[in-house]
Amino acid sequence: MIIDLPSTTTSQVNSKLVQLREEGGAVTLGRVLTLVIVTDDGAKTEDAVDAANDASREHPCRVIVVARGARKAAPRLDAQIRVGGDAGASEVIVLRLYGELANEGASCVVPLLLPDIPVVAWWPNEAPAVPAQDPIGQLAQRRITDAAAEKNPIKALEQRKASYTPGDTDLAWTRLTLWRAMLASAFDLPPYDKVTDAEVGGEGDSPSTDLLAAWLAAYLKVPVKRQRAAGGEGIVSVKLERRSGTVSLTRPDARVGTLVQPGQPERRVALQRRSTRDCLAEELRRLDPDEVYETALRALGKVVRGRAPVKPAARKPKPVEEPVVAKRGAKAKAGT
Repeated sequence: MIIDLPSTTTSQVNSKLVQLREEGGAVTLGRVLTLVIVTDDGAKTEDAVDAANDASREHPCRVIVVARGARKAAPRLDAQIRVGGDAGASEVIVLRLYGELANEGASCVVPLLLPDIPVVAWWPNEAPAVPAQDPIGQLAQRRITDAAAEKNPIKALEQRKASYTPGDTDLAWTRLTLWRAMLASAFDLPPYDKVTDAEVGGEGDSPSTDLLAAWLAAYLKVPVKRQRAAGGEGIVSVKLERRSGTVSLTRPDARVGTLVQPGQPERRVALQRRSTRDCLAEELRRLDPDEVYETALRALGKVVRGRAPVKPAARKPKPVEEPVVAKRGAKAKAGT
């Protein structure tokens, strides 16, 4: 069920929520957290709401969407309440803010927060430079960003490193869970040699590839080279050099990976790119600081970035020299 409340106030939204709860019997105490989604009003807003609805089936919560509209419009708040089948296992409140009100998202969110439960803020697209200092970020115990959704993902990742505060996390890091699990399990099988060198390949603008290389550099204490792979999406390959041979995990099609180890049969493993819903649900499972993510961020400077292969420049044909024609009728030298 979807209820529209045009040109309304947060008090009217709260009153409508209480009325719906009394009529439908929804129990607010069944919510384990409040998820605040901050985005610009548009088509991507619904994608974020769909991901939150799917994640809410594992984590029942109140979802508050702050959709910032046109800044030049008159100040106005249009609200929409979604419950039942249109809200997964949660209740969704969409706040569309226009004019000067678009910059006052935190003021509109505070009256709608559920008491005595954690608050998680999520920026599915462009995030503030310092999430912990953002007005909505200050309300949250956990702050989720996505460097891959930024215009310049690698620059955004460097900004995450510079502004990190305990409680910050990024979906570019969450997408590494399967890769990290597979690589860790590879060391459970003999031979148990130490890694002497490592190489990670992926798309040039893949922040997950950079984070994976930094994670390996931080915990293996070896040089890690970050290469730009030709073809493939996201992370493409990881190679770990050991005295007994090379351990490689490759995923050229973004779906199925191949794990090769010395003395072991070649194995095909499921490494499909994770959806936003899966990543969001994983991040909502923990509300404490992620120290491993922090360590990987700090180790970004230890990664050696390989240069892309440069094609030799084509030789330009030499210009054809024109024959020099002696000038006739030149003046004779004096005295001849």
